[in-house]
Parts: sequence; structure tokens; C-alpha cells
Amino acid sequence: MIPAIILFAITYVLMLIFSKYRPFIALGSGLIFIVTGMLPANEILSSIDFNVLLMIAGTMGLVALFIESKMPALLADLIMEKVPNVMWAAVSLALFAGIISAFVDNVATVLMVAPVALAICKKLNTNPVPFIIGIAVSSNLQGAATLVGDTTAIMLGSALDMTFMDFFWYEGRPSIFFAVELGAVLSALILAFLFRREKDPIPKIFERTKVSDYVPTILLVGTIVLLICASFAPDSWHLPAEINGIICCAVLLIGLIYNMIKKKTIRAVIAPLKEIDFNTLGLLLGLFLMIGGISAQGVIREAANLLAKAGGEHLFLLYTIIVWASVLISAFIDNIPYVATMIPVIGGLAATLRVDPTPLYFGLLSGATLGGNCTPIGASANITGIGILRREGYEVKNKDFFRIGIPFTLAAIIPAYLYIWLIYGL
Repeated sequence: MIPAIILFAITYVLMLIFSKYRPFIALGSGLIFIVTGMLPANEILSSIDFNVLLMIAGTMGLVALFIESKMPALLADLIMEKVPNVMWAAVSLALFAGIISAFVDNVATVLMVAPVALAICKKLNTNPVPFIIGIAVSSNLQGAATLVGDTTAIMLGSALDMTFMDFFWYEGRPSIFFAVELGAVLSALILAFLFRREKDPIPKIFERTKVSDYVPTILLVGTIVLLICASFAPDSWHLPAEINGIICCAVLLIGLIYNMIKKKTIRAVIAPLKEIDFNTLGLLLGLFLMIGGISAQGVIREAANLLAKAGGEHLFLLYTIIVWASVLISAFIDNIPYVATMIPVIGGLAATLRVDPTPLYFGLLSGATLGGNCTPIGASANITGIGILRREGYEVKNKDFFRIGIPFTLAAIIPAYLYIWLIYGL
């Protein structure tokens, strides 16, 4: 276990220091986990989240068609007509991404909203880095708002046999949705404060951009609808775990076929595929292997047990430790294996103490969901957003991300932490 922890820690330090080489560092570390046997051969494939990789690849290609149609430029024009200055443009985009992310995977949300932000920044001749970071962290925040917002929410809902409406009203009380939205309001104010100097007025647009083709927009909206429908599919349908990724890739295939028929050239297929960011995919693949390695070595399981023991028999202390430790742990590891490990631990602990596990479960979900916003490599949405910026020629420094991510996380988690305890803990 100790060698796995040391390798994991060294890898993260190197990725934070040498941000340009993160994909190679992560893949190299993942390879070491495999070669040394810390990640057994029979667990390699199960460690890789193919659903996320397929979603990113499919949506990136689809977004390339979306951008080519000039729809993001039109949406940028519409937003610029409604907001008074750059500050409110940034806040509005973050809130818009958050609303979508409550119903669609965070990564897909970033991929869909980022082109609009880039179009606005190009028109205003302003730096898009804080815009994209704001979109990414807002997407992560809303993942816990509904049953379909994030994988961790789906996992908790399944464990507690929660319905979609239980996330709004549970056991006769306002549920976790309102805790998330309370954090969203305060975090939006934080974003407004961080962008307070961006008071340049939005120039008047005398002629809106004309969309050249509405089919990519229809396909993108269709993808969102299909992703939402898939989340409501009953277990009896036995859909594959990679269903979201399959949907995104299938819709991309339809878009590529349409584009080739329309333009009558193979370049209509090749050009969108070139827009897939393989650096981002490589980084995520390396991270999945690393996390699979420390999970196989029992690191995550031991961390969960230590959290449970630290709280003793004091429910409030246990709740506090679970929330804030989840924030810290999820800042560095994927929250899915952590939440999967903690759910049965909390259930057993609550049964032993004979207490209501609801505040512990909700505290786990909120802390683990928001913790990824603390670091640039703490969540897939962050990695995706930074990858988009890199392809546009912008290098995101750690301080650029920390300046937005850390205060945003604190503004979101503190009200949620207090709300959940006041509603379900007292």
C-alpha cells in the first residue's frame, strides 16, 4: 500500500509542476502501476471509465460540427445583447452551464457550453481562461442537484432507492437539490466578485451571426435529450455501463455521415475527428489507471475506514469529517471509486450507531462532488476545460485555476454543509 501512495503522490506533484506534460506523466505512472503489479492485469479494463472517454470523444467531434455551423457565434451574440458587461457575461455562462449540468454529465456540459464562451471572448478580445474555468466548476457543482446530474448522484440514488423527485423532497423535508442551489447562489456571487474588474461594456451588435446549418444544433440537443432519457431507463432494460458514451459516439457518427453527404468529400469526416483532444483523453486514461492501482492496493478502502473511525460515536463530528475529508480526497482522486467505497461504510456505521444515515450520505455526495473543483486535475470537467483552452493556444497555470476553484468550492460547500445538518442532522 505504501509504494502505491508514494507513487500516486509523486505523480500528482509532477503534474501540478509540469502542467504541459500531464498526459505523459499520468500515462507513465499508470504504466508503472501495471508493470509493478500494483494494478493487477485482470483489473486494468475495469479501472478505465470507457463511458467518460467515449463521451468526450463523441461530444468533441459533434461540437466541432456545432462550431462550424456558427451556432455558438449566434448564441454569443444573443447573450451579449442581454448582459451589460463582461462580468455578467462570465457569470451568466457559468449559471447556464450549471443548469444544463443538473441534467447532463458535467464533461458533456463543458464541451457544449465552452464554444459559446470562446465565441464571446473572441468578439470581446478578452482572455477566455477564467470563463472556461467558471463553466467547469459550475458544471461540477450542479452534478449533485438531481438524480441524473452525475455518476455519484446516480450511485447514491440507487443505494438509497431514491426517485428523481426524492432529490427535491426526501422524507418529508427539502432535499439535497436545495443545498446545491444554495451553494450555487453564493458561488455565483463569488464569481461576480472575482470578475468585478471586468466592467468593460458589451459593444452593440448591429447584425447577428447567420447560422449556416441547423443540423449540428439539432444533433447536439438530441444528444442532451437522449442522455436524460437514458438516465431514466429502468434496470430491467440492462443498458450497458457505457450507454452515455455510446449515445455520444452514435450521434457523432450520424453527424459525420450527414456532413460527408452534404459536402461530398472525405475531409468532411476527417476534419471533425481531428478536433478530438487526445491529450485530454490520454490524461484521463492515465488517471483512471492510477486510481485503479491505489484502489486495488486498498488505499481508498483504508481511507474510508479511517474517516469512519475518526468520527467515533458523535454524529455531528462524523458528519463534519465526512464532508470535509470528501472535499480534500476528491480534490486529488476520482470521486466515483471513493463514493462507491464510502456508501456501504456509512450504511454499516449508521446501523451500528443506530442513527439516521441521511445527513452522512448527503454530506458525502456534496463533499465528493465539490472537492474536484479545488484542483485543475480533480475532476474530468476541469481536465476537459483546460484541454479546450490548450487547443486554443492558452496555457492554464495552477494559480489561474486555484484563484477561481478554491473560493468557489468554499462558497458552495459551506452553505450546503450547514443546510444538510440543519435539515437532517438536528
